[in-house]
Amino acid sequence: MKTKVMIPLMLILVLVLSSLACSINTQNIPKIPSLPDLVPALATPTATSLTSTAQSGTDSTQSGATVPIATTIPAQPAAPIAGASADLQAELQQVYQQALPGVVMIRFTSADGSGEGTGFVIDKEGHIVTNYHVAGDVQSLEVDFADGTKVVGETIGRDLDSDLAVVKVDMPADKLHPLPLGDSDQAPVGTIVVAIGSPYGLGGTMTMGIISAHGRTLDSLRSSGDPTQGTTQYFAAGDLLQTDASINPGNSGGPLLNLQGQVIGVNRAIQTAGTSLSGGAVNTGIGFAISSNIVRRVVPSLIESGTYAYPYLGLSAMSDDRMSLSIANQLGLPQASGAYIVDVIVDGPAAKAGLVAADSQTGKGGDLIIAIDGKPVVTFSDLLSYLILNKNPGDTVNFTVLRGSKQIVVPLVVGTRK
Repeated sequence: MKTKVMIPLMLILVLVLSSLACSINTQNIPKIPSLPDLVPALATPTATSLTSTAQSGTDSTQSGATVPIATTIPAQPAAPIAGASADLQAELQQVYQQALPGVVMIRFTSADGSGEGTGFVIDKEGHIVTNYHVAGDVQSLEVDFADGTKVVGETIGRDLDSDLAVVKVDMPADKLHPLPLGDSDQAPVGTIVVAIGSPYGLGGTMTMGIISAHGRTLDSLRSSGDPTQGTTQYFAAGDLLQTDASINPGNSGGPLLNLQGQVIGVNRAIQTAGTSLSGGAVNTGIGFAISSNIVRRVVPSLIESGTYAYPYLGLSAMSDDRMSLSIANQLGLPQASGAYIVDVIVDGPAAKAGLVAADSQTGKGGDLIIAIDGKPVVTFSDLLSYLILNKNPGDTVNFTVLRGSKQIVVPLVVGTRK
């Protein structure tokens, strides 16, 4: 006799974006709003639809002062791993053996409790790169190496915009094994990558996947506005890599490497959906890493001065996932690609340059940015990646915009995020 068992299934259609050291609940993501309420992921602060629960607190290094920008770390040319065979298994084993001595587990305590993350050695001076949400706002740090060495670390550089931090350890140079930084632009979609880290405290764990996409945008950890008045707004973090390599809580700050053993990303966040039987968020298999080209640009300044000055436009653009043919038609736009300006900050760089925002009531009439310095802007993410990787505060950029039926060029002097 056959017995049928009916298993009830509950589908929880909730999307959650999770910083890897701690899950991020975004159950308050709003439904697609009416046109006047279309608010983007930002180049400057605006309302955010993804709420980060990564460690918070006041960063004592942040100020309005201009910060000198150090020389960019050059990308090291890719070279075959010595003795590596064409067999993928042998290549993976070789990458792991070469990279593991330079990967560390970071144990931290903060006002919110204790936790673990990952980091990696960047030079022979004892500098370690990790995430801000791992080491940026802590009371104590312990750095554990793969050979069993454990030392105290000190955070000397903090970057809330891209979620980076630099930790300094006192170690003999011959005991440090720096990992080479590659050029993330030379890791196209489909590139095989591995993540090495400490998911759930399991040090020395390696997983494999591919680069799934370039130029993703997430909320940064830097905000402005008054939380007590409900006006908290977040800046945007750009030029992130998307990967399907398995990363979990504890992988935060660890390296994403190509098969040449070069770091092409710093693991930052995962996207989760629904709830597991144990009550935790379910990993969707979508992960995000800060590109190595951001790291090469930012880290020298973090080591030298403790912070980094990010370029600032003073505008908000419609988020990439909101622009469609239907929306473009309703707004009277000639095309459904580009960065559509929905808000301009008073007295900000965009306002001073004369860029026009959409009407707050109708959602119409905003400038549509279609190029920056002659480079096409298909999405807002294109604009943000170019700006962060190529421009500093005080530089001038030229926007090509569609204003009604006219195409014009608008020069803008870049400001500094504060």
